[in-house]
Amino acid sequence: MSPDAPQPYGFPIGLEAAKEVAAPALAEAVRNHWAMAVAVVDTAGDLVYFEKMDATQAGSVAVAVDKARSAARLKRPTKAFQDLLATGGDGLSVYGISGDVPVEGGVPIISEGKIVGAIGVSGGTSSQDGQCALAGADAVR
Repeated sequence: MSPDAPQPYGFPIGLEAAKEVAAPALAEAVRNHWAMAVAVVDTAGDLVYFEKMDATQAGSVAVAVDKARSAARLKRPTKAFQDLLATGGDGLSVYGISGDVPVEGGVPIISEGKIVGAIGVSGGTSSQDGQCALAGADAVR
């Protein structure tokens, strides 16, 4: 496997570990005074844990889950697809990926070199969502 190839899937994340991933993402949001929704999914993209802060916009609930699901199923941070889309031309093919979100804020959760799930965050700007998602995902690495 090349160094750029995504990691293989591992055993799916459980509830307690999902809570441990969400906590630093939520803490990052609180520290910056951002109202966020945080979703953690397993390797299949199925929801394991969800938390929404008070004052989070209603639309962020579904977006957080969709970002997490996209990162888990496609084995890449959703920012990779946002960046690809921004290139235009062939990068516009990202629009053809049914049901996935090409917006920063979804990050695979890696444990022992394998993807065990993903975290998705929504409620701020794309970069704010990404900052919080990375804080959560990095808690496991």
